[in-house]
Amino acid sequence: MDITDKLASEGKKPWYRNMPDPMVLIFMILVATYVLTFIVPAGAFERVVTGGRTTVVPESFAYLTDAPALHLFDIFVAIPKGLISAAPYLFIVFIAGGLFHILQKTGALENAIGVAVNKAGIENRNIIITIGTFIYGFFGVAVGFENNIALVPVAVLISSAVGYSSLVGTVMAVGGIGIGFALSPINPYTVGVAQGVAELPTFSGAWLRALLVVTSLALLAYFICAKVTKMEFKEPEGAEGLKKDLADYRLAGKDKATLGVFLVGLGIMLYGVFANGWYINEIAGLFLVMAIAIGLVNGLSANGIVKQMMEGASGVTAGALVIGVAASIQVILDQAQIIDTIVNALSALIQDMPIAVSAIVASVVQGVINLFVPSGSGQALVTMPILVPVADLVGMSRQLMITAFQVGDGLTNLIVPTSGGTLAMLALGRVSYEQWLKAILPFMLMVYALCWVALFVGQLVGY
Repeated sequence: MDITDKLASEGKKPWYRNMPDPMVLIFMILVATYVLTFIVPAGAFERVVTGGRTTVVPESFAYLTDAPALHLFDIFVAIPKGLISAAPYLFIVFIAGGLFHILQKTGALENAIGVAVNKAGIENRNIIITIGTFIYGFFGVAVGFENNIALVPVAVLISSAVGYSSLVGTVMAVGGIGIGFALSPINPYTVGVAQGVAELPTFSGAWLRALLVVTSLALLAYFICAKVTKMEFKEPEGAEGLKKDLADYRLAGKDKATLGVFLVGLGIMLYGVFANGWYINEIAGLFLVMAIAIGLVNGLSANGIVKQMMEGASGVTAGALVIGVAASIQVILDQAQIIDTIVNALSALIQDMPIAVSAIVASVVQGVINLFVPSGSGQALVTMPILVPVADLVGMSRQLMITAFQVGDGLTNLIVPTSGGTLAMLALGRVSYEQWLKAILPFMLMVYALCWVALFVGQLVGY
């Protein structure tokens, strides 16, 4: 089909079924954000540094009269600025894409998954998906969010091995990691920082969050098996699945050596994250070392390693660039200095709510704020100094306010276009932002309902 025929076929669809390209969708959000800067006045809180952390001074908000107005051209300038600010996410996508391209070319990962699925039995594929969802959820709980970017292609290959689409594997990985991170009882980035601001024991009140995360992962596994596996999904060009019958897979000595290098690399990554505070740049550097080591184990020359890395990076270019364009939204918000104004206005809503629903409303408020302040720890430092006193005023426990913050901040990471980690994972799963939203939004409604019930009950039992 040439481009003329393709455009003609697209034109026959009803307008409401012609979803824009993810890049177009995010650009539309960028334009809407620009328009918002003329509606929302600039404002700022005073900030102080306490214990090495910059926190907001409650009741210090003031409107700014000297904030410069943005010009239309600033929309387009924000895009290269966004690409620069999101550079760590872009580069880890490119490097991880190259690493997994080399790993797939060696056949070791495919052979290992083929052998494992053959032993488990393809008739048990829904059990495999369920177990995989909980494993990825555990990584989200224990390791973090962006730190697990490299594990997404593994889920895609597992999904292919059991006869499901790349979308199923991506939802299993990104959804599992996202839910685990969002509702983790031991999340140092959100719960740890927020409880520090609220002067509560670190990771106290973990029982409600542990119950929420286990229940939500079970709900996700059911949703994947019952709904996502039946969704239509066109595999992207160059997508690689299993090339042989399951019974034909074997693990050779070189495969075991390759997998050994990969697993050692993951072990070093976990040690670096927990012991040395590694983040995106260090993990990306480790992926480069792993790619070189795997290439050498499989007899690739230096030129061969570079060629394979380039091929892998080219396959995720579109997804990586979406991350940079999405980051331009934050650039516009920062330049207009309206983030604090939005936070102040949304926080004021909670003070007028009945106590029984205030925690639910607080989670919604945090979800909206997360669009403008996508960093979990950054959002905690901005909003908790404001919302903790609000909780005291309305009679809500500080513990419940923190759980409401965690629900609102964490869950929205799965759908907001300003979440660089989510977009990076989608790029590696070769699933577009549009396709992702179609798949995950029905589940988001269910998991939010579940969490809101938990918050309501938590308020009633004095959590």
